[in-house]
Amino acid sequence: MKYLDPKNDVIFKKIFGQHPNILRSFLNSMLPLPVGQEIVELEYLSSEMVPETYLEKFTSVDVRCKDTTGRQFLVEMQMNWTTAFKQRVLFNASKAYVTQTEKGYEYKNLQPVYALNLINQNYLPDSPEYYHHYAVVHLKDNNEKLEGLEFVFIELQKFKAQNIRDKKMQVLWLRFLTEINEQAENISEELTENPEIEQAIQFVYEASLSKEEKLLYDKNWDRISSEKTLLSAAREEGMVVKSMEIARTALKMGMSIKDISLMTGLSEEEINNL
Repeated sequence: MKYLDPKNDVIFKKIFGQHPNILRSFLNSMLPLPVGQEIVELEYLSSEMVPETYLEKFTSVDVRCKDTTGRQFLVEMQMNWTTAFKQRVLFNASKAYVTQTEKGYEYKNLQPVYALNLINQNYLPDSPEYYHHYAVVHLKDNNEKLEGLEFVFIELQKFKAQNIRDKKMQVLWLRFLTEINEQAENISEELTENPEIEQAIQFVYEASLSKEEKLLYDKNWDRISSEKTLLSAAREEGMVVKSMEIARTALKMGMSIKDISLMTGLSEEEINNL
C-alpha cells in the first residue's frame, strides 16, 4: 500500500481543513493553551484573508477556524522557508485580529488569535529547539504580556533529527507529519492507537485520492520543487553580489587580487573586471 506525504498542501488541507475533530486534537497538542482553556469545538472560517480596501493585500492561509469562545486559529504548512514568511504570518494574524471589530464593538471583547506555523526547514539553525513560541511580552518581565496575538513556529526537520519517541500527543502528531511519505513502508502502531491520528491516516493512502486530487498532489510537488530551485538560485546570486561588494572594498584598501580571490571565492578574472 502506497502512502502520501501529509505535508503536501492537498493532503494537509484534506485532513485538517475538513475534519474539525482531527484539527481540534492537533491544535490542542500544538498550541500553548492554558490548562482548562483547551479547544472544545471548532468552526471553520474562510481561509482567504480578504482585504477591506483595494489598497490592502489579499492573502490566504491553509486553515482558519475559531472556537466557541471566539478565539481564532491560523494554521500554515510551509515547505520552503524565506524570511518574508515571518512578515506574512504577522500580517495574517494581525488581519484576523483587527477584523473582529465592528461598529460599536468594544476592544475588550476582542479574542486572541493564534498562528501555528509548521516549517519543513530549519529557520533558526543556531537553536537546538524545534518549538518556538512568540508573544508580545515586556522585555524585562516576561510575565507581563499584551494579550491578543501569539505565534508558534515548529521546525519539522529539527524535530525529526532529534528522534523523540514519547507518546505525548504533540510528539505523535509531529511524527505523523515527519514519518509518513511516499518512501515509508509502514506506519507505527503508536500512531494508529490514537483515534484522531488513525482517522487522519486514512487520508494518506494513495487510494483515498480521486484522479483530480492526485493530479493536484503531483502539481503541488512540482511547484514546491520549482520554488526551492528559484530560492536557491536567489541565495547564490545574493552571495555572489555580497562577495563582489567585499572585493571592491578590498581593492580600495590595496589588497592583492590573489588574496581577495582567496577571501571571496571569486576568480582573479572576475575581480579584474570589477
